[in-house]
Amino acid sequence: MAYAFPGAGALDYFPCHYGASRLLFRGPRRGLDGEYVAILGGTETYGKYVPVPFPALVEEALEMPVVNLGCVNAGADVFLNEVPVTDIAARAAVSVVQVLGAQNLSNRYYGVHPRRNDRFLGATPLLRSIFRDVDFTEFNFTRHMLTSLQACSPDRFEVVAEELRATWVARMKQLLTRLSGRGVLLWIGNNPPPAPGRRADMALDPMLVDAEMLAEVRPYASACVEVVSRFADRAADTEGKAFGAMEAPAAAGLPGPATHREVANRLIPVVQAML
Repeated sequence: MAYAFPGAGALDYFPCHYGASRLLFRGPRRGLDGEYVAILGGTETYGKYVPVPFPALVEEALEMPVVNLGCVNAGADVFLNEVPVTDIAARAAVSVVQVLGAQNLSNRYYGVHPRRNDRFLGATPLLRSIFRDVDFTEFNFTRHMLTSLQACSPDRFEVVAEELRATWVARMKQLLTRLSGRGVLLWIGNNPPPAPGRRADMALDPMLVDAEMLAEVRPYASACVEVVSRFADRAADTEGKAFGAMEAPAAAGLPGPATHREVANRLIPVVQAML
């Protein structure tokens, strides 16, 4: 069953900072003096609505600290903009990097907030020239903006999509390079990495990332783990989630404890072999 609570904040995530970073991560805070594993990622890594997320399960199995550096709605830009965070990951015995979508990256066509990467800051003149018929003041979030552009003109949207794909590859290479070759790529999705296609399926997560892009950044990591959840419909993955009554729609779109166990079970032997 899902545990529904009457008010917001059903779980105490023990938010904490690391180093000089202003980002808030899920705690309790882990010590960084000895050997540890770091996991960088987005909402799934943070473990929103999940009492025991996969980083904690990996920590239990390894019997060593695992630092959860997951940020809700993060893109690669979050970590590239926070040098103290990537320094922590670079000092880890092993660093795991969740494959994040390509939509939450600043690029030639639009900018995103440096710490809340899902926030759309504005379109560049170049994007406005391509979509003269679109009022960009209507958008606050990247996903809403991109799906609207695709609905407006699939052909013009593909120009933007190609820019995002190229930007994603460049930023992921940059991020993995900072980890000194001790990185593990982690794919979490309801589908395996899709083959490249002319028209992007915006319902797939990680958004706009395909198998060809993953193959291009794969040499920059020591290993790659792909976890395809057995829950094709994440709304069915509710067993053990904890959320307030007003959070039910958001909770339904995220993986639950069963998927987190799947991820941990796949990661543990890979990380163990690298230690």
